[in-house]
Amino acid sequence: MLNFLIEYWVWIKSVHLIFVISWMAGLFYLPRLFVYHSKTTSETEMHATFLQMEDKLYRFIMRPAMILSLTSGGILATIGDAWQMPWLHAKLLSIIFLLVFHFLLRSWYYDFKQGNFCRSERFYRIVNEVPAILLVIIVICVVVKPF
Repeated sequence: MLNFLIEYWVWIKSVHLIFVISWMAGLFYLPRLFVYHSKTTSETEMHATFLQMEDKLYRFIMRPAMILSLTSGGILATIGDAWQMPWLHAKLLSIIFLLVFHFLLRSWYYDFKQGNFCRSERFYRIVNEVPAILLVIIVICVVVKPF
């Protein structure tokens, strides 16, 4: 089985990159939607439109992309015998933060869905920077391997 995976390394790596890009796009875009959603009220048609956009982005793009990113990344780490490498540990810590952020976004979506507009536009603008910072750390860990 391992020989089969090694043979398809470039294909698995391609799948990983495609779904990481898709997941990151969602992690960048959903908080941006929240910025605009926070300017509405629960009685407006725009509120319903934002809820639909946010839900579809999360369920049909972000969640599958996250699952396939983690799965393909785990396969690559196993094939490359990278689990003991310090740079991977730093990357994994950053991924844990991305996962926490991912699930916080879903929680904030439910706040909007319940009509609870408890966070400001400024809050969402600030948290929108979190995935960018984590992305920089992850790319440096993978490409430069500073540890």
